[in-house]
Amino acid sequence: MKKILVLNGPNLNLLGKREPSVYGNHSFDSYFEELGKKFSEVELHYYQSNVEGELINKLHEVGFTFDGVVLNAGAYTHTSVAIADAIKAIETPVIEVHISNVYAREQFRHKSFLAPNVKGIITGFGLQSYDLAIQSFL
Repeated sequence: MKKILVLNGPNLNLLGKREPSVYGNHSFDSYFEELGKKFSEVELHYYQSNVEGELINKLHEVGFTFDGVVLNAGAYTHTSVAIADAIKAIETPVIEVHISNVYAREQFRHKSFLAPNVKGIITGFGLQSYDLAIQSFL
């Protein structure tokens, strides 16, 4: 059975409450339950933190034993060399995901420090971006 971690960064704990016009009105916890049912053949794990170092620690923790990481690093995507380095340092492939189409938003969101080190990027499909990323590992 494949082991996949869904790893969410800052402010994604507020999904369903935060800017529903951009991020929808579905909480991530309820969506993660749906993912678990849809991908019952996968051992799915979930972790969220607003703290950059905790995200890095989690990547280090699973980065040599899991089959994949679905990472929405939130704003850290556009600022964190440290998370980019952590992705580069591990063996587990990482898919970068974004709920919104970052290229239709502010200019600073068009640059991903993570992009050179990830397997691929899925952006702009709402919560379905996570679904698509999980499918890419199967």
